[in-house]
Amino acid sequence: MRAAAAVALAVLASALASMPVFARRRVRRDPDAQGKGRHFLLGAGDFVLHWFLWAIGPLERALLRARATPDHLNAAGLVAGLASGVLIGLGHLEAGGGMIALAGVCDVLDGRLARARGVASPYGVFIDSTLDRFVETFAFLGFAAYYRHQPLAALVVTAGLGGSLLVSYAQARGETVGVSGSGGLMQRAERMVLTALGCLVDPSLTAALGWREGSLLLGVLGLVAAGSLGTAVHRTVWIARQLRR
Repeated sequence: MRAAAAVALAVLASALASMPVFARRRVRRDPDAQGKGRHFLLGAGDFVLHWFLWAIGPLERALLRARATPDHLNAAGLVAGLASGVLIGLGHLEAGGGMIALAGVCDVLDGRLARARGVASPYGVFIDSTLDRFVETFAFLGFAAYYRHQPLAALVVTAGLGGSLLVSYAQARGETVGVSGSGGLMQRAERMVLTALGCLVDPSLTAALGWREGSLLLGVLGLVAAGSLGTAVHRTVWIARQLRR
């Protein structure tokens, strides 16, 4: 598993090294993301969002040439999500973080392939959103297994999972009554980035600092839990106000 962790960290390092290249080229903002109104960290992280979409552009074009379908990406993301939970539960944090990141890439690419091929549909929206919840649940089940001997940590993990699901549930219920409440700080992209990075850097950083492994990741999960519950409350209040007008 150390080999898998080394690969994941090498990919992360390469990705960070490409950011200055993106900045120097002054690449225009991704039109698909702008059309969908996508933002990261309430717009403060939009540079990272557009850099990421630029960085995976070659992979997206290769998948289009290979005639890959959105269902292929959905299936790959589901498998990666399941693998992340298993790896994290077994204590292989770096490899598990790599799988969370891979599931996130698949999640982005399935929608982009659907729109590029002109096959976007209500089926695609439903299956994509639902499988996203499975992927996130798998990862948090892995966290619960990893922290099974630490009651307080298990509580943080439970709050993180509950908050994450409530964020999506509030939006879904709002849409059923005609109000789309999709704002908030801790959306799915933010949660995936934080949990993946937490897994990837925790073992090395805690070892360097002399801390117990998992302590840094626990802080990240606490941030995810607090942010997710806050986002769920924000969406609930906003949608309720819109409906009462």
